[in-house]
Amino acid sequence: MTKPSPLKKKPAPKKPAAPLQAAAAFDKALSEIEALSPDRLIAINLDIPRVVSQVLGVLPGLLALKPAIAERLPQHDVALLDRLETYALAAWYAHLAWLSSGGAENALKPLLAEAAPLRENLLSDAAALARRGLLDADTVAEIRAGQGHIDTANDLVALSALFTASWSEVAGRTAATEEEVRRAGEIGPQILAALGVREHGKGPGPSEAADRRARAFSLLVHAYDQTRRAVTYLRWNEGDADAIAPSLYKGRTGRAASSSDTAAAPADEAPAGPTEPASPAALNVAAVPAVPGAALNGTTPTS
Repeated sequence: MTKPSPLKKKPAPKKPAAPLQAAAAFDKALSEIEALSPDRLIAINLDIPRVVSQVLGVLPGLLALKPAIAERLPQHDVALLDRLETYALAAWYAHLAWLSSGGAENALKPLLAEAAPLRENLLSDAAALARRGLLDADTVAEIRAGQGHIDTANDLVALSALFTASWSEVAGRTAATEEEVRRAGEIGPQILAALGVREHGKGPGPSEAADRRARAFSLLVHAYDQTRRAVTYLRWNEGDADAIAPSLYKGRTGRAASSSDTAAAPADEAPAGPTEPASPAALNVAAVPAVPGAALNGTTPTS
């Protein structure tokens, strides 16, 4: 008998955690990040804020399958699923720390001036699409509920991920443009990093943060990939594995690779949708308070 899907509705991307919560996750995962073998590092060929939002969005559906995974796949490391949220937030924090390596103390004011109307426009467009059932209404309402600069930054990341994940369904039905979606994903992390500069000064530079960013990203992708394999096995007959655990490459575009984004998407997962937010290389600004015991240095990003 076909088992019902654990999903009540299509999962939507969630906005990343506030920097302090992400810092705690990074500290928790630090020993694993540092122990990751160099041959397991993955080229950063995806937009990290979007990946984090996507993983956090599908996590409830994945956790609903945990008992079945443990029962039917006894050799699968189900602990990876337990750690997936920690890995996602650690990758988010490592990305912010990487942005801190150059410093841009005067970046915050113009970023906020650009962010406010962009957030409002995308929220209005998202609400209109939600009323037509094309975007998840609860997710849009959750994004709108935020207040303050940190929420504005995370709202932009979430809106960019939300539009990107559903672009094939909403393109041509919204006033939102691909450029707005891409820009929202860029300046969200930049605002958080600039807030860190204002509060804590310029972050330390430059080599170690880039290495830890690559390691944290690789740890997240490996864990998600293994969990996705388990879901594919369990839900093969039902045909809903891609809805429960969608590919991280789905919606990825064929934008020119930067020096950090070198690997191509798998051949069977062709890019589609709006241009993904590139890592904000032009603004290398400090992110958040350093985690106790963790030196957050990194290579200066280049475009």
